[in-house]
Amino acid sequence: MENKKFRATPAARALARRLGVDLLSVTGTGYKGRIHKDDIASFNYEEMTHISPLARHIAEVHNIDLKGVKGSGHRNKIMKDDVLQLISDPDLKARFTLNDFGEVFVPKQDQPAAKPAAEAPQKAPAAAVSQAAPVAGETEKVPMTQMRKIIAKRMSESYFSIPTFIQTWEVDMTELLTLRKKLIEPIQEKTGKKLTVTDLISLAVVKTLLKHKYINASLNPEGTEMTFHNYVNLGMAVGLEEGLLVPVVKNADKMSLSEFVVALKDLTERTFSKKLLPDEQAGSTFTISNLGMYPVDEFTAIINQPNAAILSVASTREKLVPVNGEAVVRPIMKMSLTSDHRIIDGLTAAKFMTDLKRLIEDPITLFI
Repeated sequence: MENKKFRATPAARALARRLGVDLLSVTGTGYKGRIHKDDIASFNYEEMTHISPLARHIAEVHNIDLKGVKGSGHRNKIMKDDVLQLISDPDLKARFTLNDFGEVFVPKQDQPAAKPAAEAPQKAPAAAVSQAAPVAGETEKVPMTQMRKIIAKRMSESYFSIPTFIQTWEVDMTELLTLRKKLIEPIQEKTGKKLTVTDLISLAVVKTLLKHKYINASLNPEGTEMTFHNYVNLGMAVGLEEGLLVPVVKNADKMSLSEFVVALKDLTERTFSKKLLPDEQAGSTFTISNLGMYPVDEFTAIINQPNAAILSVASTREKLVPVNGEAVVRPIMKMSLTSDHRIIDGLTAAKFMTDLKRLIEDPITLFI
């Protein structure tokens, strides 16, 4: 294979690794053909042939022509098994084949013929057999449900097509937890619903989004036009046994706390009872994924397209922190923002998270 030399910026190399783009296939637009990040971002996946490193290595070593081969991987990427199908020598193919235990299978050399049954040695003790030949555990194969297939498709498209970055912040929940205790009874009397921490965090997110248009934006499929939304349709990820659904609270920015609690509870209950309408799962401008009810220290969710970002909310833990020069124990929550770097830059995300943190730590301003 020709040893093609190329020059690429560090940002371009990092993005190429993230998207699985072969730099040898990209034409640079910089000085002396240097490849820039924009060259990687605009790389046309549909017209190029993509090959996994192992598949490429096998093809090169054994002089296999991959021209015209349609791969079985993501976006028709040529994988190892696709190349192995082009190898006719069974011994050679076996060298690259894994057995059920994930080990490289090596074909046995010529073995002497088996002895007749009359000459067979006596049966070994059961204990010896169990030690020498461990039995693999039972397995169960089931087809993916239609919901799971859709989730897999959307998550793959989001993960592999969007260059993202993540910021994780710690938030002191002292004031918000105190406010919730004061509001639980009046909200219960007015709505018949129990006010949760999620309700207050969500309302804080809605209020903050109105001040940060890039966070509450979306990008068209071609990646050529941004849409800024002057309203907030808040998606809330809800986990079911069968998969994940995202009901959407439409026009959440127009709601009072009581109205928001009722709307979110109604959508969540109908999600669990599988009575959610298709229109109630569409049109989100921003999404929250909350695992605060589980002992999760922190996590990062995958963006719910076409949103520009998603907020991951972890559990609240007591932690020793410095306050006015003294070490005190405070309830601390971690929240992470996953952002689409095509729309949002680090500074933009940091400003949003700064305002959100300030609002959660001083939640009385939610009603001002």
